[in-house]
Amino acid sequence: MTGYRLSAGAAAAEARYAQSMERKDVTVFRGGQPAGAHDRDNFVTNRITVAEHNDSGTSKNVLGLSTTWACVNFIAGTIASLPLTVYRNGPGGVPVEDKQHPLYWLLHTSPNYDQSAFDFWEFMAASIELQGNAYAEISARNGGYITALTPIRPDIINARRLASGDIEYKWTDDGRQRTVTQEQMLHIRGFGGSPLGGLSPLTVCRQAFTAAASADSAAARVFANGVLSSGILTKEGGTLTKEQRADLELLLQEKFIGSANAGRPMLLDGGLKWEALSIDPGDAQMLESRKFGVEEICRIFDVPPHLVGHTEGNTTLGSSIKEQTLGFVKFKLRKRLKRIEGALEKQLLTRADRDAGVSIEFNIEGFLRGDSEGRATFYNIMKQFMTKNEIRAIEGLPPIAGGDVLMAQMQDVPLQDVIAGTKE
Repeated sequence: MTGYRLSAGAAAAEARYAQSMERKDVTVFRGGQPAGAHDRDNFVTNRITVAEHNDSGTSKNVLGLSTTWACVNFIAGTIASLPLTVYRNGPGGVPVEDKQHPLYWLLHTSPNYDQSAFDFWEFMAASIELQGNAYAEISARNGGYITALTPIRPDIINARRLASGDIEYKWTDDGRQRTVTQEQMLHIRGFGGSPLGGLSPLTVCRQAFTAAASADSAAARVFANGVLSSGILTKEGGTLTKEQRADLELLLQEKFIGSANAGRPMLLDGGLKWEALSIDPGDAQMLESRKFGVEEICRIFDVPPHLVGHTEGNTTLGSSIKEQTLGFVKFKLRKRLKRIEGALEKQLLTRADRDAGVSIEFNIEGFLRGDSEGRATFYNIMKQFMTKNEIRAIEGLPPIAGGDVLMAQMQDVPLQDVIAGTKE
């Protein structure tokens, strides 16, 4: 996924920028001739450095940022791990699982021939986070029953409104152009945008991603040069000849540049003296810039930094990590789940399904599976409203005799009633 389709104005600006870049040569020159890989001389007019050329493409490599990868992987994996179930109104209007519904198997177990439900929803959730849209082609039999949902990369989809009011989707698959209307396309829109599509975070927040990628690129170049190996060679009493200077530069490049040569001892003669010029990353604010980049990306994806491994300074405003995690589930993950549930109910359910009270929901109780203490607390409270067999069913345990009766705790009863009960 490399980005959503740009508007006409933005596309024209990108084209002009690309043409200007094509006129630049990335070859390093020195004295009219191509220089070596480690040359540090100035470049001739209208030439750019290799570093500048690499930096120009950092916006294309945001998925290579560890924080971006961690945020998207965390959100998509978390959503995919929750059971997605079809419910129907049962006795008394209480929703119950409808395993006989044609959509149950597709949404809960296997949306298509190749993918499990986890694989499918992980891809769909990642598409929303990165591109602001998730698409899946709807396959149906003659009777109208949906038989498969096949995901499509969002960056290759072109959506437009037809004169009839319908939305048309075009894309190219294996060299063959496909065109369908909204009846054949499941389209889950992300934040913002319009009926034609949500906003792509990679495009809207490009500057933040580019800044973080540039900081990572700068750090990589510093560490590639050994960080502490840079310095000055001085000579007392005279200067080096042209041949001596060339030999010395070649020696330094071959034996002392690069992380593999960091700390290698240097033997000097002829009055040469080495003065190390170590650059403190803290003084250069490199580390601070990279930390800020992590926090910026976490803000974009609305993920608490500690959930992707960045724990420094995450207990501010009196909130603990546990409270932040609970807040993520309640306020940040829930809206993502509602967005998907709403799209599925609107686009996949029939009018008869809605009239029968059919709904599609994620079961967030799946979060309790990895929290034994949380499950115990939850069941201890819910046993006032649930029978033992209902609780056992959630845990995957068989029913027991007498477990279908609601129980109530007795407390704050008159003492004389307790005494009378013991005498009987």
